[in-house]
Amino acid sequence: MGAAPLLEVKDLVKHFPITKGFIMSKQVGAVKAVDGVSFTINRGETLGLVGESGCGKSTTGRLILRLIEATSGEVWFEGRNVLELGREEMRELRRDMQIIFQDPYASLNPRMTVGDIIGEPMQIHGIAKGQEKERRVQELLEVVGLASYHARRYPHEFSGGQRQRIGVARALAVNPKIIVCDEPVSALDVSIQAQVVNLLQDLQAEYGLTYLFIAHDLSVVKHISDRVAVMYLGKIVELTSKQALYDNPLHPYTQALLSAIPIPDPTLTRERVILEGDVPSPINPPSGCRFHTRCPVAKDICKQEEPAFADVGGGHFVACHLVERS
Repeated sequence: MGAAPLLEVKDLVKHFPITKGFIMSKQVGAVKAVDGVSFTINRGETLGLVGESGCGKSTTGRLILRLIEATSGEVWFEGRNVLELGREEMRELRRDMQIIFQDPYASLNPRMTVGDIIGEPMQIHGIAKGQEKERRVQELLEVVGLASYHARRYPHEFSGGQRQRIGVARALAVNPKIIVCDEPVSALDVSIQAQVVNLLQDLQAEYGLTYLFIAHDLSVVKHISDRVAVMYLGKIVELTSKQALYDNPLHPYTQALLSAIPIPDPTLTRERVILEGDVPSPINPPSGCRFHTRCPVAKDICKQEEPAFADVGGGHFVACHLVERS
């Protein structure tokens, strides 16, 4: 039996209430942003979490870190349920669990110098202060590909790619065990994206980091991930190793996503799977399989029964009635 996973998520649910009436007093519905998500992440691994915008990827990342509170479910990190910890315990745990935000412009305080931005977490957690903190800040700036003198500058003096490097340095400042990368390259130019992804991989190799890498770009995910989870309308529909997912996608939604990746060779063509219609509303998701309204191969059972998310062999999990179970 292998080692226990570093992070285990069980039946995670987040429903945002919809209210109306006098001073928003009456709940009339709920946005089912995350609706029963389960997965594990092993120590030193990168799990890619992919799907269309609005499927609940970023909400899942924030729930794990308790930046927003879950409706129900469990998040186990090193034997403790994160969702049950008190304020002081949670404050200590924040040192082990960090996040790199999507927008490098909005996630850095414009009134603080870069040195203060990176140094603040060290001071809060009592890791370093004074000259030791300054030395560590300069060291981190060089680790992420910036210069030590950048510590005296402000965020507006940097490009988007440089700001994201500052965000990476801030996350590293407290020596975390897991980092949630919430679409860390989607706001950057393509040439800069590759640099930041390569930086994250180098840091993982050097510091033994574990990543939950949230993205909608499947080619970026293929480059950095060990395993990939595909999300649709609040649920994970397929989860397996990177190789198995790209070589043999089983869920029709995964097949459609992969068919849309451009091939950098004009002589090769790929059969596109064009999905009909729009993504249904998470306020009132379809019955049965949530994908059946857009699925090109849906049968009657798909409309009536929700498919079980089950292992079809070799650690390849899929939620689809039309896939043979081993």
